[in-house]
Amino acid sequence: MPKRKASSAAPVGLDKLWVTRCPVPAASSIAWAKGWMADAFAPDGIAVGRVQEQGLNLVETDPENQVRHLFREGGNIQALAARALGAPTRVIGLTWIDERQAIMVRRDSRILDPADLKGLRFALPGFARTRGESIARGMALHGIKSALALGGLTLDDARFVEIPAPPVEQASAEGMRRLWLGLEWLATDRVDAVYVKGAAAAEAAHRLGLEIGIDLDAYPSRLARVNNGTPRPIIVHQHMIDLHPDLVERFLEQSLRAADWAARNLPEVKTIVANETLAGIEGVETAYRNNFHRSLHPDLSDERIQMLKIQADFLWLHGFLESPVAIDDWICAGPLEAVLERRAAALPSL
Repeated sequence: MPKRKASSAAPVGLDKLWVTRCPVPAASSIAWAKGWMADAFAPDGIAVGRVQEQGLNLVETDPENQVRHLFREGGNIQALAARALGAPTRVIGLTWIDERQAIMVRRDSRILDPADLKGLRFALPGFARTRGESIARGMALHGIKSALALGGLTLDDARFVEIPAPPVEQASAEGMRRLWLGLEWLATDRVDAVYVKGAAAAEAAHRLGLEIGIDLDAYPSRLARVNNGTPRPIIVHQHMIDLHPDLVERFLEQSLRAADWAARNLPEVKTIVANETLAGIEGVETAYRNNFHRSLHPDLSDERIQMLKIQADFLWLHGFLESPVAIDDWICAGPLEAVLERRAAALPSL
């Protein structure tokens, strides 16, 4: 790809950009780990910092420079909740990475098919301090609904046991364990089934001697896996779209570069993802399978947009959003289209 010509100085009033660190696999995180994000913006005198989000404070309407100059690649529940509250964010890309979504049961359970879930006691985390921060509850409820649907069942066919909501806190190894408190309840026979996803949950389930009852990743339809991280939006403040579109494109260029690299370097990708997800290599290998390292590229395909609409409708229906979110109005395809056109033009002619 032809290199961009750096400007002689940073845009007025802009000397730092921010990228969130969410405990999930992301091309932008790989670009950060490789040093490519810092290198891409350094010629313009712009530093790139990482910040762990805590609650909605980094994606809702906020006058601070950090928010106006933030790129966030993370779960969709908080992003949708902030948009529902009026945050001037735009979606500039969507990713889809299967991350071992499953219904866990005890080893003495006889769960062979989704229809066997009828009547079980499911752990359901309580609401957090706000509806939009109730990530554990939103993930669990949608995952349970999807698993039941595979057996021709509905939420009315399950029993729910309210468990404490995990605290809203910055990501940490201990915090990830608190996120999957339901597994402790399952191991002690206080519930019969728990929805989980990701590497930290895989490690916790293994430690407690639990097993997979229903593996949602095993079903061909992606509808069974629409949830907080599937699809995962990349969002940025409207301020960046309006005043610094070249920098938005530069961020996407580095993310796509990292996705290209990841497709050829699985061992190193596992190490980076283990660090990002606050888990070990074994947990990463359990949670992220099926050549996940080849599917980190963001896009704005009709399929992914439709999946985001399904998630938004679910969250609105079940009380996680203050108002409906018009997904089509939230999408801003221009930056990604421009980057993809340049990448296509740079390919050698056959």
